[in-house]
Amino acid sequence: MEMKSYKFWRVGFLVLALIDICYATLSPAGINYEVVALVAVKNNLHDPYNVLENWDITSVDPCSWRMITCSPDGYVSALGLPSQSLSGTLSPWIGNLTKLQSVLLQNNAILGPIPASLGKLEKLQTLDLSNNKFTGEIPDSLGDLGNLNYLRLNNNSLTGSCPESLSKIESLTLVDLSYNNLSGSLPKISARTFKVTGNPLICGPKATNNCTAVFPEPLSLPPNGLKDQSDSGTKSHRVAVALGASFGAAFFVIIVVGLLVWLRYRHNQQIFFDVNDQYDPEVSLGHLKRYTFKELRAATSNFSAKNILGRGGFGIVYKGCFSDGALVAVKRLKDYNIAGGEVQFQTEVETISLAVHRNLLRLCGFCSTENERLLVYPYMPNGSVASRLRG
Repeated sequence: MEMKSYKFWRVGFLVLALIDICYATLSPAGINYEVVALVAVKNNLHDPYNVLENWDITSVDPCSWRMITCSPDGYVSALGLPSQSLSGTLSPWIGNLTKLQSVLLQNNAILGPIPASLGKLEKLQTLDLSNNKFTGEIPDSLGDLGNLNYLRLNNNSLTGSCPESLSKIESLTLVDLSYNNLSGSLPKISARTFKVTGNPLICGPKATNNCTAVFPEPLSLPPNGLKDQSDSGTKSHRVAVALGASFGAAFFVIIVVGLLVWLRYRHNQQIFFDVNDQYDPEVSLGHLKRYTFKELRAATSNFSAKNILGRGGFGIVYKGCFSDGALVAVKRLKDYNIAGGEVQFQTEVETISLAVHRNLLRLCGFCSTENERLLVYPYMPNGSVASRLRG
């Protein structure tokens, strides 16, 4: 009898624990707080192609929604809506999605201010709001994002100065504030890449804190101008011009020859498969596994032809087997060195990783080196749909 009573109490405690877990994410009305926040974000946006159609306030689980990725414990960890022709404003409710690690809203037409509530996303690693129509100042609260790696706010209409608070973030790898209307001095940011091109009123890194925009003053000359100069001065000027032209021509020839030698050397490097195995620090995505090139080369037997699973317009897919017996499919991408390749690769990997559908393979990892870009997918022993149809 005592044993049955003990088991009864254990079951009771288990039920109470489950109820506590549910109430941790549900409001008193039984609505998920993340659902409320995401629907508020949706309501502030104009969605011409109904990308957000299945974002439903009556749902209790947003993990099945389009463009949403969740962590293993069921929280929303990534919001990716790049290039979806969205307009409207970004709701401050986004700050209630406190488990977010990635926010990708680039290449839309979202306007208005950047919500200061983004500073509450302590786990955020990637924030890309580039190529939109955001206005106003960059919120000081972004300096509270202690885990932020990538901050892209370029190609908007932001004004004011760059917040001094950004200098507190030691984890920054890339900050792009180019092509806005920023002004004032720049803080000392520890990012490996810091872009401010296209801000005509911004001061250089060596300027003082109270600097303003610097404009060239008109050149003033005496009433008689150049007529008061002596003949000797004129001759000296001509000699200086001649010497300058000679040195300039020689320097130009040296530059051209050096460029040709560099291009030839680079081409030869690629032909002989000279791969730097150091990963590119600008491509580091927190919710995906990053493999080293040596790992993938060993898994595919040095990309042996016998391990080729298929060929496509973007590269060759190889079967790979790790030392623990795990099987994967490794896609080795072509055209890795196209213009803007590093930034484009990271954006594409983020977007691919957000694609959630039962009939789609989920991206599980990647590799990025100076000369290589590779994607890692689960291995499907039955092959692709196309191969089955041909068979």
